[in-house]
Amino acid sequence: MLTPAEAERLINENITPLHREDCAIASAHGRILRTDLRADRDLPPFDRVTMDGYALRSSAVAAGTWVFRVEAVQAAGMRAFKLGAAADGCIEVMTGAVLPEGADCVIPYEETKRDGATMTLSPDAPAKAGNAIHRRGSDHRANAIMVRADTRLTGREIAVAAACGYGVLTVSQLPKIAVVATGDELVEVDSPVAPHQIRRSNDHALRAALILAGYPNVERFHFRDVRHEIEHMLWHVIAEFDVVVVTGGVSKGKFDYLPAELDRQGVKKIFQGVAQRPGKPLWFGRSARGTPVFALPGNPVSAYTCLHRYVLPALARAGGLTPIGPRMVALASAVTFRPRLAYFLPVKLTTGPRAEVLAIPDPSNTSGDFAGLVDTDGFVELPAETDEFPAGTLVAFRPWV
Repeated sequence: MLTPAEAERLINENITPLHREDCAIASAHGRILRTDLRADRDLPPFDRVTMDGYALRSSAVAAGTWVFRVEAVQAAGMRAFKLGAAADGCIEVMTGAVLPEGADCVIPYEETKRDGATMTLSPDAPAKAGNAIHRRGSDHRANAIMVRADTRLTGREIAVAAACGYGVLTVSQLPKIAVVATGDELVEVDSPVAPHQIRRSNDHALRAALILAGYPNVERFHFRDVRHEIEHMLWHVIAEFDVVVVTGGVSKGKFDYLPAELDRQGVKKIFQGVAQRPGKPLWFGRSARGTPVFALPGNPVSAYTCLHRYVLPALARAGGLTPIGPRMVALASAVTFRPRLAYFLPVKLTTGPRAEVLAIPDPSNTSGDFAGLVDTDGFVELPAETDEFPAGTLVAFRPWV
């Protein structure tokens, strides 16, 4: 049986990169950038005033001038004025303004005294060349890479794109994802529920997690345990969607028709079964046209955990996102897990006395206890090589979205 790392490797080898498309900057947040963003000019693009005050020549102060004539007012957004030839000239300037030509120093209001058309410096005025000036190109030079491709666009990257004139960005396409719940026992959340039935929750949970992770094009489906219905609906979702995520119907039960029907419809099984808990029956395959099919176990905790361990990382990789390994945290208390399986253990994060990040084990009651995940922050992956994990053991942590 595969290890989680081996299963992840096989998934990555069989995921087709998503196509690129152009996207208006107003809609690009959360998307994965596919080309580098470069500065279209020096940043800042001019010598920029950083404090309200007066622009003057520092050499005049060094020569003993302390009283200056105010020649003009330079506001942000105005073309630069030019100081007159006289050494005692200054120009009143506002934060963000272009530094007036001929000036090399800005004295803030707090270090001056104004009397009509003249300004007098205080004895401690910082009259050095460059004071309160943000020099042109001191942040970035023209054509410098500002944001690298394969980055998910947050407000920070969007700000850079806007500052550099990118009204349209090249990003990965958003895949259409089908989430399929299987089983005769399932009814929709707003339908009457008989004693032998349960309400559908897996498909709602997986859809919500996918949307929060940046994949808004998700539709839910329900397959009953009826062979001809599975045949018809499976053909539809494989043909119409870029990614298929199924929950339930992949074990060895008498009515688990899905694996055989996937095979009949040309979906090549890459693997079935991973040495892990929860989620041991995990199935992964690929259709003839390259559609990845993830068949997750039907138990809610198993399905939700496998989505975060395998599906979301695979989607990020398909979109071109630079892979980021899991965060390492320390177990807050000892854990014993006897089966020789990888253990995905829900945890709540806290901090220790030296500001270290600690993971407090908080296992759900059973793999069907979805409510048990509500107060957790994610899960840690305990490897199968040992069954004793003392407090302080460093383990890989993956957050819920």
